[in-house]
Amino acid sequence: MTRRTKAAPALLALAVLLAGCSKAAGTGGTTSARPTARPSSPAKLTILSPKNAQRIKGPSVDVHLRLQGARIVRPTSQHITPTTGHIHVYLDNRIVSMNYGTSATIPKVPPGTHVLRVEFVASDHLPFDPRVVSAVVFQVAK
Repeated sequence: MTRRTKAAPALLALAVLLAGCSKAAGTGGTTSARPTARPSSPAKLTILSPKNAQRIKGPSVDVHLRLQGARIVRPTSQHITPTTGHIHVYLDNRIVSMNYGTSATIPKVPPGTHVLRVEFVASDHLPFDPRVVSAVVFQVAK
């Protein structure tokens, strides 16, 4: 065996490994020079209730928000604009609803300390850059 034939399997393994680690892996062979940039949004999102450090009698938690500089729309297309989108509501880092309004009720919240995070996202469910997020920590009493 020549040196070249001995090196061929190692080079092939290296090429497969590098291809598997590339950003284009799992994209069906298509590549892109760089990911599509996300638009920024002028929106401001505020949690009106619950307030930070508030103690709530559970198990349901009413959420009220204020959205300024943008409006809520249903996700009907991939046409993204900085001033339209909807709101994702997270409780303890798990999505609990996709809101098309500024109020919601989260049922069956167990007693204890919780983190409520809300995010105004574009019509394609992806975040703006920078993200439009608000969060509070609250407690649910028995």
